[in-house]
Amino acid sequence: MIISKTPMRLSFVGGGSDLPSYYRENVGAVLSTSIDKFVYVTINKRFEQGIRLSYSKTEEVLRVADIEHRIVKATLDKLGIDGGVEITSVADIPSRGSGLGSSSSFTVGLLHALYAYQGRYRPKLSLGEEACEVEIDLCGEPIGKQDQYAAAMGGLNIIKFFPDETVTVEPVVAPAGVTETIQSELLMFYTGIVRSASGVLKQQSQEVDADPAKKAALRRMTDLVDVLRDEISGGNTEALGEILHENWTLKKSLTSAVSTGEIDDHYARARAAGARGGKLLGAGGGGFMVFSVPKERHGEVIKAMSHLRHVDFAFENMGSSIVFYQ
Repeated sequence: MIISKTPMRLSFVGGGSDLPSYYRENVGAVLSTSIDKFVYVTINKRFEQGIRLSYSKTEEVLRVADIEHRIVKATLDKLGIDGGVEITSVADIPSRGSGLGSSSSFTVGLLHALYAYQGRYRPKLSLGEEACEVEIDLCGEPIGKQDQYAAAMGGLNIIKFFPDETVTVEPVVAPAGVTETIQSELLMFYTGIVRSASGVLKQQSQEVDADPAKKAALRRMTDLVDVLRDEISGGNTEALGEILHENWTLKKSLTSAVSTGEIDDHYARARAAGARGGKLLGAGGGGFMVFSVPKERHGEVIKAMSHLRHVDFAFENMGSSIVFYQ
């Protein structure tokens, strides 16, 4: 039996520049961190030759070609595994439409566990690259590349996307205690709204391609990566909220699918109660919201957002790992 443990991610700024419609003409960049909410994938050798899958539903098939789960099907085919395995997955939080990159965390964790099952080692950067191949190239998902690398690598990083399809991951360096302060001031809430990231991202790409003003907004969102990196490196933790607010305002201008009246109301409540700024995580439309809030105002913001579920979390530095191998 083999178990992989792969973190989800929280993206601060630059989201959307990891789509090919942007980075094939400009260098894309995001600043994000992995968090201590995980997807676990278990691989177990079966006595029977068939394949058994357990996720939000259960599948039991004789051939890879009969699998409904597209990511599992594509990954098994890619690695040449034709049967005799049982695969299960569980997650710490809702794994669909969360805005925390859970689908990519699952893909990274599945690849990691299956390579271990084959007795093969893959570097974390390669796991990120191959997860992109599975989701984007093999499954045809109209998504970006940031989630896969964030889940594989772990930590607080700037991830850059180049026109030649190469990707680099650069850790954000900060004075002692700065990242801990940033983490301690963040509050996250679950909206309870589930949406399709693929649908939002597809609409966003189409609208940005057709509108120079929206392209300029996305360029500014990408510029904010360097701005935030410099503020963190300089120890200015209070700047995060202002930068998140600017990024969220720009993101909403890209397409109407990013936000709703209900989400805008949640955001306004948090700001009125003391949040410096925040954003809806992921592509938009639903999932989790995060806010930067002075510690002395946490109680007020949590009370103002009592209609939503408050979720505690912490930053994570390990990335995808094999936690059990027998």
